[in-house]
This record gives sequence, C-alpha cells and structure tokens, in this order.
Amino acid sequence: SATGRALRLMNPQAASAFSIDDEAVSAREAYGNSSFGQGCLLARRLIERGVSFVEVALDGWDTHANNFERVKDLSLQLDRGIAALLKDLRERGRLKDTMIVCQGEFGRTPRINGQAGRDHWPTTWSVMLAGAGIRGGQVIGATSKDGMQVDSKPTRTADLLTTVFRGIGLDPRKQNMSNVGRPIRLVDPNGEAIEELL
Repeated sequence: SATGRALRLMNPQAASAFSIDDEAVSAREAYGNSSFGQGCLLARRLIERGVSFVEVALDGWDTHANNFERVKDLSLQLDRGIAALLKDLRERGRLKDTMIVCQGEFGRTPRINGQAGRDHWPTTWSVMLAGAGIRGGQVIGATSKDGMQVDSKPTRTADLLTTVFRGIGLDPRKQNMSNVGRPIRLVDPNGEAIEELL
C-alpha cells in the first residue's frame, strides 16, 4: 500500500508514531473517536518524534445545506481533538515550541440560504493560534453585528503568515531562490505581524 511504502521511507522513530494502539485507551478516548481526534493524537506523537510540520484535516465545513446539524457535529470533533492536543503538548513541555494554527480557507455567509445552509464568504473569517509564544486568551479584531464586514483590526493573509513565521522563529522577509534562480518569498513583504499575539 502507499501508506506502507511511505512508512518504510520514514525515519523509524517517526514511523513508530503511527502505532497509536500503543497509547492507553484513556488517552485515545480523550481525543475523541473520530478521524480528526485520532489525527490530533497522531500529530502529538509525530511532534514528539521531531516531525516539524503536521497537518490534520477535518473536512465537511462546506455547509451549503443543513448547516446547523453539520456544524454541531464538526465542532464537537474539533473542540475535543484540539483541546486534548493542547493539553497534552502543554503537559509534556512541547507547546512552547509548537505552533498550532486552526483555520479554514475562508468564512461562511452570515445569512442562511434556502437550504438551511451557509455559502462561501471570504470577507470575514476566524483563525485560532496557540503555542510557540503566542499570547492566548484574546480576540483580535471584530466584525459588524451582522457579521458582514470587518469593523476593527482587519488582518490580511500576509499579516497572519508573518505572525506565524515570527512565532516559529523564521524571518518572514526571507526570500529563497528556486532551482532556476527565481525568487520565492516566504510571505508578502507588506505583511505585518499581529503584535498583540507575540
């Protein structure tokens, strides 16, 4: 299988992270019995073995219909998995050097459509950051009461990425060169870090 081939190519220590059955049942249950929850547990195990970038996906947020029931189920999975991951990383001393970014690619319409759903809305959306020196427990920015527009502290994608790179100790102004001599920036040079978070 493709997974088997990938595991054979990995560092054996990192590959051992995939044996999540080695975890106590109570630890596995803390993350929730969902693909996302178990993915968060796997992420913790990979981080403990030195893997520097891990992505855990929770698909299904494209709620053009039946938004309320779907978001309720998705939120239960998200909250449980993220909470267990943050708790474990903090208790194991890993949160201080691990950046957690929880986001989608854009928001959903503040108005409900005719199918009890919410459509695409790139004007306003939210992101959660934790770890790696991020000063948590705060909300930066606000929307109008109807959620249609940003009222205060608008944040661009380049600002978010600049903040993330600073948090993990990379110079957001760095520019790499491709194999054909083409400059590739980490972040748009106009990005400004969200200083309240750092």
